[in-house]
Amino acid sequence: MSKTKTKAQTEKGPSFEQALARLEKIVEKLDDGNLPLDESIALFKEGTALAKVCRDKLAEAEVQVEEALKSAGAAAGDDAEESDAEDELGDEDDVDEEG
Repeated sequence: MSKTKTKAQTEKGPSFEQALARLEKIVEKLDDGNLPLDESIALFKEGTALAKVCRDKLAEAEVQVEEALKSAGAAAGDDAEESDAEDELGDEDDVDEEG
């Protein structure tokens, strides 16, 4: 069964955690400075591709979080919006009293 999972992961790419772990290993190897130039270039290219995978997955996660927050806000209704507005007004009053 693990072969099936590996095949599925390969088709849609590595997970964020897998890409990050591999990227960290590449950085360690490149930092050593003991690699031939050709190998360093190959690792650098792989690293830049993995960095893109990580950025894309983080952007995807950010969109999902924003959608979840919007859904939660919509589910809470107008009461939440009114209390937020009151909090903002209350904060401004506090600033005026201090200043």
